[in-house]
Amino acid sequence: MSNTILFDYWRSSASYRLRIALHLAGIEYQAISVDLVKGEHKTPEHLERNPQGFVPVLEIDGLRLTQSLAILDYLDLTRELCLLPKDPAARAQAQALAHAIAVDIHPVCNLQVAKFATALSGGADGMPGDWMVHFIRPGLQAFETLLGAYDQAPFCTGDTPGLADICLMPQLYNARRWGADFADMPRLSGVEIACTAHPAFAAAHPDQWAPTEK
Repeated sequence: MSNTILFDYWRSSASYRLRIALHLAGIEYQAISVDLVKGEHKTPEHLERNPQGFVPVLEIDGLRLTQSLAILDYLDLTRELCLLPKDPAARAQAQALAHAIAVDIHPVCNLQVAKFATALSGGADGMPGDWMVHFIRPGLQAFETLLGAYDQAPFCTGDTPGLADICLMPQLYNARRWGADFADMPRLSGVEIACTAHPAFAAAHPDQWAPTEK
């Protein structure tokens, strides 16, 4: 059994990011599901792992790590994944691209946030889907424009997967789930094709981790 343990949920965007990175790094790991729908992230057992009650939590190298972007940085530095350029200016630009999704779109489209918005609306028709589309599509449109600074090569910022790709693919999964159309965004769609064909992304896809019907 692997000494690396990932506490995650199959549909969690942040968990999806880490699965991609772990597969890129070739790290064998044991995945333990924390069912967000059943509220397992709020149990004393999980709150001991992460007082915020979030997934993912990664146990690796004798450490217990939280916050997906911080964990991705750790894996990048310790496993030399080259997720970001070395040049400071290029690095900042690539980080901004990734953060446009992970810091701006993802938090407001977290299911916990969307459910609270639905409750405040009194269960209005179209919720929480309308909430999701309201934030996801404009965010992806901005991302499409930002991609114009890079040549399709074929990933977001170069010829190998980077931090932006790792953040993008889970958001595109959510876009499809909630009906946020991005068919009119050719740069973004091109990146999706390249990532979908990459074994690490395929192995990390939620369809590979969905609970089986009993």
